[in-house]
Amino acid sequence: MSPFKTLCRLLPLVVIALLSGCSAVLLNPSGDIAVQQRNLIYYSTGLMMLIVLPVLVLIVLFAWRYRKSNTKAEYTPEWHHSTQLELVIWIAPLLIIIVLGTLTWISTHALDPYRPLSRLDAKRPIPADVKPLVVEVVALDWKWLFIYPEQGIALVNEMAAPVDRPITFHITSSSIMNSFFIPALAGQIYAMPGMQTKLHVVANKPGEFDGFSANYSGAGFSSMRFKFHGLSTENFDQWVEKTKASGNALTRADYLNLVKPTQREPVKRYGTVDPSLYQAILNRCVESNKMCMNDIMAMDAMGGMGKAGTYNLASSTSDVASISDLGPKYVAAACSVRTLATDFPVVN
Repeated sequence: MSPFKTLCRLLPLVVIALLSGCSAVLLNPSGDIAVQQRNLIYYSTGLMMLIVLPVLVLIVLFAWRYRKSNTKAEYTPEWHHSTQLELVIWIAPLLIIIVLGTLTWISTHALDPYRPLSRLDAKRPIPADVKPLVVEVVALDWKWLFIYPEQGIALVNEMAAPVDRPITFHITSSSIMNSFFIPALAGQIYAMPGMQTKLHVVANKPGEFDGFSANYSGAGFSSMRFKFHGLSTENFDQWVEKTKASGNALTRADYLNLVKPTQREPVKRYGTVDPSLYQAILNRCVESNKMCMNDIMAMDAMGGMGKAGTYNLASSTSDVASISDLGPKYVAAACSVRTLATDFPVVN
């Protein structure tokens, strides 16, 4: 046997060996939202196979039946229409499209990432006394920052949550658009600077799950990964205490150092965190010399500051940073050429 034929016979075994290391996490999830998404994939694929498989079978059947050597095959070159065949060809796909459309409409609303959870799994509703765990997520270059506002802790590239407790993620980004994805728990959702997205999930199984960025964001994108730990309530409380015992504090000054681009950042734990940090990141005003976006929008909604307000504000910020052109910049108003000519006449 030639070496080439031997290689061709061994190639499937090599492929099988490589695939054996895959966990197929999308088809074996650990959270109710991911289970519903998995089931949706099954239903949609099964419905589409009702069309695809008969077509593939008929291709092989026609090729075999009307092969050149088959002299018994009936040859009807004048045939052009069959009402029964037309009904099958059009009605079957139409019914499948209607069913797929119905599934899409239902699942789009049921699996809306902004919609709070109503159950732990298919058999258990959420108990009335259970509150969601809030986690604030910030996509940095190229790492993940997790802030637990209720616990007063923060971590880089690691997070944990109790099993069978709903989790509410508030997600934003420090600079570039990114994507937050824990395949075992739910689908991905974008993280964008200056705005907040939400994701509601629940972990139904204890374990360690991979999380990563699913959106290319630069040189360190491939190493932008983190670990999610699904823990019992007791173990989660111990994990929180361990994080608090680290003694590190995440202040605004520390964040400005953390936000600098790095690759393969190790896990960091902060026992305390500035309670206003996430809102400052979201509104892009962590630096003391920047005005927050929500304040700017509030003033714009009220018609702007006017000339006097702009003058007073500019006067109150005339520090060294402003003189060096590093201070805050404001849009006082949008004006036309006629307004400029009227309000600011040129004096010769």
